[in-house]
Amino acid sequence: MSTALSFRTGHRADGTPALVVVGEIDMSNAASFAEALASFPEAGALVVDLRLVEYIDSAGLAALFPHVEHLRLIASPLLGPLLTVAGLDDLTTIEV
Repeated sequence: MSTALSFRTGHRADGTPALVVVGEIDMSNAASFAEALASFPEAGALVVDLRLVEYIDSAGLAALFPHVEHLRLIASPLLGPLLTVAGLDDLTTIEV
């Protein structure tokens, strides 16, 4: 059974594309998350807003790594430390 996960796309005030993620990211839907990330051109920056993500497992974290060169992550205070422990703060910007 797949865990509830949804996406909204748009642009920030500065024109940067944004992907807002809502729900839980786990092995049941990490492929959908990876597809959403891959749908943006790799040449430009992308803001991934994870403030409404309640849970992310290793499959969800793994989906982020191929895109870190052009990502900026926005995380909740609870998710931010997990992203840091996973090493994403060494590879991209994380805003908490």
